[in-house]
Amino acid sequence: MRYFLKLSYKGTNYHGWQLQKNANSVQAEIEKALSVLLGINVKTTGAGRTDTGVHAKIFYAHFDSDLSFDIDKKNKFIYQMNGVLPPDIVIYDLLPVLSNASARFDANSRTYHYYICTQKNPFYEGQAYYLFSKPDIILMNEGAKIIKATIDFSSFSKTGTNTKTNNCTVYEAIWETKDDLIIFRIKADRFLRNMVRAIAGTLIEAGLQKFPLEHLYNIIKSKNRSNAGYSLPAEGLFLEQIEYPEEIFL
Repeated sequence: MRYFLKLSYKGTNYHGWQLQKNANSVQAEIEKALSVLLGINVKTTGAGRTDTGVHAKIFYAHFDSDLSFDIDKKNKFIYQMNGVLPPDIVIYDLLPVLSNASARFDANSRTYHYYICTQKNPFYEGQAYYLFSKPDIILMNEGAKIIKATIDFSSFSKTGTNTKTNNCTVYEAIWETKDDLIIFRIKADRFLRNMVRAIAGTLIEAGLQKFPLEHLYNIIKSKNRSNAGYSLPAEGLFLEQIEYPEEIFL
């Protein structure tokens, strides 16, 4: 049987999701816990990479097992997994899926939020970027409309990646304010490495009027990462949701 694990993690102490040779990762912790509980060496495939320090409120990974789980066994398994895992990783559910279902390739969309605080607040430490100046939200949302209409995101991708295409379809891109937080919400079919933080940093610069909004078109057309704005720190970035087609779940 193939199963999806639904989980969440705080990325502060990890070098991203993916296994690393010389650093700890969320995937390493998950596979270690699975192997201990199932008594075999278990490999997982995650919904995607998250960079060092990035958090995930919702994440999925799939693995294969000869075991079947009724409701009692499933609840016991989730309880035991959470007992073995460190406190900054939690399992929410175990979902049987089709044998060829992929947590990575079957995702219809992913939604990220980037959190910015405009006042110093110790409770946001490590979970929001402290921005000293207040940017123009109206300008930033005008820029977000341009981002939503963009296809090629080469200017916002980390260089040296092996992706076949830098084209992405953005379904939603918007800035909102909530109390003393500024939140950037972006939803797309796929994301390139460092893409969200690069877009958010560029739009922040536009909101601080470091360049006229029309210059954003030139940045996009250049397909050159060095022409876009700085990447915001990882601490404010959260993977918020991943959507899958219903038919892959049994």
